[in-house]
Amino acid sequence: MNPAWADALAALYKNAVTPLLGAAKTTLTPEDWSALTGKLAAYDGWLAAKPGTAVASLGLARAQAILALAPQAAAIASVDRLVRLHRDFGTLLRNFVNFSDFYDPRYPATFQTGTLYLDSRSCDLCIRVDAPSPLVAMSKVYVAYIACTRPGSAPMNVAACITQGDSDYLFVGRHGIFYDRQGRDWDAVITSIVDNPISVRQAFWAPYKKFLRMIEEQVAKRAAAAEAESSNKLAAAAEKTANADKAKPAEPKKVDVGAVAAIGVAITGAISALTLILGYVFQLKPWQYPLVLVGLLLVISGPAMIIAWLKLRQRTLGPILDANGWAVNGRVKVNIPLGTSLTDRAIIPAGSTRLLNDPFEDKDAARRKRLTIVVLLLLVGAWLGYNLWAAPHYQLENRLWPWTKPATSATPEAAPAPAPAPAPAAKA
Repeated sequence: MNPAWADALAALYKNAVTPLLGAAKTTLTPEDWSALTGKLAAYDGWLAAKPGTAVASLGLARAQAILALAPQAAAIASVDRLVRLHRDFGTLLRNFVNFSDFYDPRYPATFQTGTLYLDSRSCDLCIRVDAPSPLVAMSKVYVAYIACTRPGSAPMNVAACITQGDSDYLFVGRHGIFYDRQGRDWDAVITSIVDNPISVRQAFWAPYKKFLRMIEEQVAKRAAAAEAESSNKLAAAAEKTANADKAKPAEPKKVDVGAVAAIGVAITGAISALTLILGYVFQLKPWQYPLVLVGLLLVISGPAMIIAWLKLRQRTLGPILDANGWAVNGRVKVNIPLGTSLTDRAIIPAGSTRLLNDPFEDKDAARRKRLTIVVLLLLVGAWLGYNLWAAPHYQLENRLWPWTKPATSATPEAAPAPAPAPAPAAKA
């Protein structure tokens, strides 16, 4: 027997083996040990279920002394709760009942976790979230979900509300910097986007940008198709050259009269439509051209601006907070002035100047551009000078575009019949 366990074995023999198995029992077989522990199982269960086991080691006197201090402990807990309510209950009401801190630019709201610096702007309305939620689309706010990482800290996700500028360079994978309320900087990257209008100005230019993107995509597709077709032709020519001795002489292609006629009809229709449009345009007076231009801009950009204006008036913070787990009953409107204050765009500091001399400028291209602008201005000036000062005695539409005068009839009007000669006087 190990001497280190002598006292424990003596206590086992005295307190367990002797009362249960007899004093004559000096050895224990595995069967004896199972019988011994089986007789003690009921006591172990009763001991584990006994209430007050955690404080049993204190003793009865100490436990009674502590119980005598129960009223004082309850009073201390009540005072602690009262102090915390006095300190935090007003903040809770100002942030999740009337949202006065959110609408006051002097105080950030409790749910604003920091500031995101991205794409030459800073976004103050950033809310910590667990993951993207479909509820956010109901807020009518442009939201970029940001994954923030920092060495030594657990990663976190932030929903950044972008309320100023445009979204041309906001895309998944764009990097930025996020500063939390403690001033710590985090590496930020966009993981997903909830697309909504940001401003009316962005909606004004959106149709034109979309049109340019469509042109670029079509040009790229045509270029890819042309490259593929060229490669196929080269391969066919190479195959034809390799098998020149086996190829039969090609028959001359016949001209498809129907195709030629269709092309002629299409070209004629296009020229007729262009002539009709130019005829209407050329008949306008000089002061009507700006009105026509404004009308075209309104026709193209007007619907997008109206839709953006309606959505901007419906922006609300409630669904974003609901998606984050907050039980917010109010809608928490975010109108256009408030949204503008929540996102700042980078501006040049006061007193600074721009240096426009580019050392790597393409001077030939810049010279051609300036020459083109000067020529266009001279042509417009000459046209206006001729129509406003050089020919004041003609009607405006006749002197603006002489070839639009109404065509005169080729058949001359019949000359009036000559009067009949007087009858000769009778001879006497």
